Amino acid sequence: MTTKNEMGERSLNRIIDANLNRLKEGIRVVEDINRFFYDNHKTAKSLKELRHLATLLNYTDYLQSRDIINDVLKETLSIENGRENIEDIIISNMKRGQESARVLEEVFKVIDLKESEKFKKIRYSLYNIELNMLSK
Repeated sequence: MTTKNEMGERSLNRIIDANLNRLKEGIRVVEDINRFFYDNHKTAKSLKELRHLATLLNYTDYLQSRDIINDVLKETLSIENGRENIEDIIISNMKRGQESARVLEEVFKVIDLKESEKFKKIRYSLYNIELNMLSK
C-alpha cells in the first residue's frame, strides 16, 4: 500500500522529471539555433553550459516517477504548432526553459535550497540571453 507521503514524493519527483526535461529541451533548441543557424559561438556556448548545469546527481530517482501514460496534458495543443519563423521558435523555447527553471526553483525550495538557487541562476541567465538575442 502506498502512503500519502510516498504519493507526495512521487508527485514531486514527476514534476521535477518533467520540468528538467523541458528545461534541457528548450535550452537545446535555442543552443542549436545559435550553433547551426546563426553560427554564434558565444551564445551557443553559454546555452550549452546552462544545459549542463541543469543536471541532478540522483536523476534516476526522478526518472523512476515518470508516468507518461497517465499524464493528463500530454496531448499537443494546436497553439503549440504555430511557428512562423526562427524567432518564434526561439521565443517559445526560451519561455519553455524559463518556465521550467521557475518550477524547479520553486519545488526545490521544499527539498534542497542549493538546487533551488541553481535553477534560479539558470532562469535569470536565460532571461539575459533572450534579451541579448531578441534585441538585435
